[in-house]
Amino acid sequence: MKLETQAVTKRYGAHAALDGASFATGDEARVIALLGPSGGGKSTLLRVLGCLLVPDEGSISIDSKVLPHDDDGALQARRENGFVFQGYNLFPHLTALQNITLPLREVHGMNATEAEQRALELLHRLGLENHEHKRPSQLSGGQQQRAAIARALAPKPRLLLLDEPTSALDPVVTGEVLDVIRELAEAGQSIILATHEISFARKVADWVVFLAAGKVQESSPAADFFTRPKTQLAQAYLEGLSKYR
Repeated sequence: MKLETQAVTKRYGAHAALDGASFATGDEARVIALLGPSGGGKSTLLRVLGCLLVPDEGSISIDSKVLPHDDDGALQARRENGFVFQGYNLFPHLTALQNITLPLREVHGMNATEAEQRALELLHRLGLENHEHKRPSQLSGGQQQRAAIARALAPKPRLLLLDEPTSALDPVVTGEVLDVIRELAEAGQSIILATHEISFARKVADWVVFLAAGKVQESSPAADFFTRPKTQLAQAYLEGLSKYR
């Protein structure tokens, strides 16, 4: 996967969450980690890349295909992606199984039997085989996040986008969720991950985009970024996160 942005800007009122963000990855970037300080623009960039948001200015291309700016085109592109957020975003009144089958039926046009088979396959794959009929309130944080990952994977997305997927989890559960993500990466799933989990990003990412103040400060192969960051800002960021890890 080759990902490229040119002068992407996204404003919320007077605040520019992305301020002319530009970068390009190598042709074979399969797992891309978005790193940087809080408020630097990682989540906004992730949403723009996934077509959840349309940029105010600039352009984005994935494998030389320019992402649309119109609402209908963005909606169609969005359906090719899977999203996992730090707040899980599961429907509280539905079971884990129903949370997966509903979008398969209503958005992706699967019949009820196909949707249930696909949902059960993923729930079992992610260690939730005894929890299909529980509602989110009956699941632990890690189980809820795995259910959210199963829902994102159910339509077989071209691209899986993960926004701080472990930020609300304790260390043990964080490890469980990161294991799932690592296994997906090793199986060939294309992933863009916004995270503060530096040790994990070091293990699974093959490309890093480092953002601060809405701008891309560095874009490089992961091995280069972690061993030879080019900017003082990136050096200080890595040293700060690594100090007690």
